[in-house]
Parts: sequence; C-alpha cells; structure tokens
Amino acid sequence: MIRGAGTIGGMAVDISDEDFELLVGEALDSIPDEFWEKVDNVVVLVEPYPPDDEPDLLGLYDGIPLSERDSGYTGVLPDRVLIFREPLKEMCHDRAELAEEIAITVVHEIGHFFGFDDDDLDDLGWG
Repeated sequence: MIRGAGTIGGMAVDISDEDFELLVGEALDSIPDEFWEKVDNVVVLVEPYPPDDEPDLLGLYDGIPLSERDSGYTGVLPDRVLIFREPLKEMCHDRAELAEEIAITVVHEIGHFFGFDDDDLDDLGWG
C-alpha cells in the first residue's frame, strides 16, 4: 500500500510501540470471522520503517495469495503482512486518525492475501 506519507503539519502521533501494536490488534479483531476462517499460514508483523527503496509504503503483503495456492502449496514459510509504524504515525494528526489508517492498511494488506490487487481494493474503499 503506497500513500503520500510524510509529516502533516509537522506533527506525528506520539504513541508508544506497545499502543501502536494494540491498535493493529484492534484492526485485526475488526475483520469478520468468515474471513479469518480462510486465512492460513499468515503472520502479521509491525516494523518501524518500510524498505529504503519504498519509503512511502504503509504496509506490505509478502507471500502467495490464496487465489494462487494449489495442491502443491505445502511446507512453505508463512506469508507476512507488514505494517510500517513510523510512516503511519507521521501521516496522522491524532490517535483516532491513526487507528483509522491502521485499520485501512491492515484490511488492504489482508485483501492482498485474498488475491485483490490495488485497483480492486480502491474500488472497495480500502485503497
């Protein structure tokens, strides 16, 4: 997920790493059970920063989407959903806005697990 990250008005949300992870947990808890029942072999991780070559990234899905898995999908390392803490904190004014952006980012990246591309997710309002 790429957005125009950067400090808005020179302010970043001041929140501890633990509280940020709690917001990620709340975002994950908001995803309906019928979706979670299909999620397999995926880990969600919070990282401080995105890769240097993609500094505006807020989140990243790294793995094999469910739509591309077949009978040969066995014995592989878990897919990863990475949520990048610092760019999200920098783009938000307050905790409520941060919670909303985290939720959008989490749903967006989980959407990639299901095989949705960025255009699909934009059309669904999770872009």
